[in-house]
Amino acid sequence: MEVWLLNNLSTFTLAMVVVGGIVVVAVLGSALTRRRYPQTASGDHNDMVGVVLSMFGAIYGVILAFVIVTLWTQLENAENVVAAEATAAAQIVRDAQAFPPAHRDAVDRAVDGYVHVVVEQQWPLMRDGQGDYNRTAAKLEEVYQSLQGYQPSSHSEQTFYDEAVDSLGDVAGQRRARITQSSQQLPVLLQVLVYGGAVVILPLTFLYGIRSRRIQLLFVGSVAALIGFSLLLVLVLDRPFAGELSVSPAPFKEGALAKFWTGPVVPDSGVADAPADR
Repeated sequence: MEVWLLNNLSTFTLAMVVVGGIVVVAVLGSALTRRRYPQTASGDHNDMVGVVLSMFGAIYGVILAFVIVTLWTQLENAENVVAAEATAAAQIVRDAQAFPPAHRDAVDRAVDGYVHVVVEQQWPLMRDGQGDYNRTAAKLEEVYQSLQGYQPSSHSEQTFYDEAVDSLGDVAGQRRARITQSSQQLPVLLQVLVYGGAVVILPLTFLYGIRSRRIQLLFVGSVAALIGFSLLLVLVLDRPFAGELSVSPAPFKEGALAKFWTGPVVPDSGVADAPADR
């Protein structure tokens, strides 16, 4: 449900639904509470309610801050992983320029097939929260085979060959990290604390008595809006590869990899998908 909302609704629409919905529910709840228990408007119990509200609010604020910072860091890490994987793939292409034309073209075809599968097939799966390792396993194997089938004949070629092999190891490592991050989400306990905390805090604001109905509704609505925006951030950041505020596959189309997107896609070499993973 969370992934569907992120992929099918814009951030503005989500804000209207989440923040607006919470504010409306809170205001209606406050109005109903005041009507059902009119004695709360006197503020006779504000001292007790204020202490409890302050204590719960402080604890909840710390939890929200921790979760939001953690999720933002997770998004930045995912962006760094994607950039590192694309950079390593581009480095393989650059190093292959030192190879004889036939071997260079073989490496280019293999890397071309890999980046196209990543962007066109694996990325949509990651947007849906599915970490499919086998989707790119065969294409990664083709890159390995293109390098394994070449024997450097000079010191210069050997140097670039070694660098290409090292870069391929980086691609494999960052690929695994990227796919793993695509299916990560907040642990159930933290979800209970974040969303359950809002259910606890908001009703407490209904009990804080203010004689003016408008001022009380404004107070409750302001608290609800703040909590709503915080929950919206949690919702949007929880899935780094889903929604508008997500990691982009643009690094796989830039730099030395850009040439694979300016013309027709190089045909597959015929190697079938393999379950092997590196």
